[in-house]
Amino acid sequence: MEGQALFKNRTFVLLFVAGIFGVVSFSMFLTTTTWFVISESGSASSLGLVLIAATVPRIAMMIFGGVVADRYKKTTIMFLANFVQAVLLLILYILIKNDGLSLSLLLVIAAGFGMLDAFFGPASSSMIPKIVEKSQLQRANALFQGVDQVSFVAGPIIAGILMESVGVSGSYFVAMILALLSAVIIYPRFINEGPVALQEKQKPIKEIKEGLAYIRNSRFLLTGLAVLITLNFFVFGTLHIAIPFLVESYGGTPLNLSYMEASLGIGLVAGTGVLSTVLIKRKGRTSLFGLLGALISYVIFALVPNLTMLTVVVFFIGFSMSFVFIPFFTAAQEQTEDYIMGRVMSIIFLAMNGFDPISYALVSGLSAADISIQVILLSFAAIGLIITTVLFRKAKTYQSL
Repeated sequence: MEGQALFKNRTFVLLFVAGIFGVVSFSMFLTTTTWFVISESGSASSLGLVLIAATVPRIAMMIFGGVVADRYKKTTIMFLANFVQAVLLLILYILIKNDGLSLSLLLVIAAGFGMLDAFFGPASSSMIPKIVEKSQLQRANALFQGVDQVSFVAGPIIAGILMESVGVSGSYFVAMILALLSAVIIYPRFINEGPVALQEKQKPIKEIKEGLAYIRNSRFLLTGLAVLITLNFFVFGTLHIAIPFLVESYGGTPLNLSYMEASLGIGLVAGTGVLSTVLIKRKGRTSLFGLLGALISYVIFALVPNLTMLTVVVFFIGFSMSFVFIPFFTAAQEQTEDYIMGRVMSIIFLAMNGFDPISYALVSGLSAADISIQVILLSFAAIGLIITTVLFRKAKTYQSL
């Protein structure tokens, strides 16, 4: 019944639809860019450089993005982020059509995308508690994450088909149209957003310190951040390089890359589907079991020998991942006060993504040193399993919430 009530909420529906277009556009950008780099250079290290460029500026701006989300209307922030992404995609289209896209230009544009996401992520996630009842938070988070993952399923498939039929430039052009549609739907005048909770504005550094102190005083938030860092550093970060690299090494095509990335998205969709109908009481313990499931699946992923089996295993990685971040996101939103929500969510996003560049650099460097990608993945999985075992033994308070 609560799920039906959510779709009677006009603001929720507009954000929901805008999310579809925005995430499809973003996933098309990622898929098209990874294939362009791999097909042009055939190098995991070049792909690593592009992914690092997309994440380092994002990390540098992430906490500041939380400050902005607490200070200003979140719809304005999201609109501007989507609109500028559309402009960057238009530039990519023009450069590809004129055979003018170099690796250095791609690095600059990827950095721009990362910086925009540093503002969009905290704004969107901190807006959910403003527009739904507290009892609806888990379902709202699951539905938002579900539409994100449906979009990540659709984006790689659309990008793969477009690259096969009309080339890389056509894929970037369609992604640009979708980003523009998302910006139009999220236009502030169309959204009934409440007033900004943070009334007393201070210097950004002081506001950032306030957010960090708030998290330091919460054992639940600190443990949850450790769980997210483990998932994203040892599993999700390495997948960004491992998937296209394995597709290329096994002689795959852009469609094979699309299928594998789509499988990851379908797994996430299946997990969020479960979480949108079944309310979780012990959210901390659930997130730890999700982390354990993702790491076990990752061990299998490192061992299987062909693209078909890899595509199946990636589904289970995605399914397990949804049971990590949705319960934790929901619990964090339930416990955090409105005036500081943007900063707390930005720090959570930072924990989820801040170690990705190190992960990219390690995988790229180890691969360049002629270490087998399977050995690299198994090593990451083993360390992640050790950390998870320690968290199960030590984080009793976290598991009880």
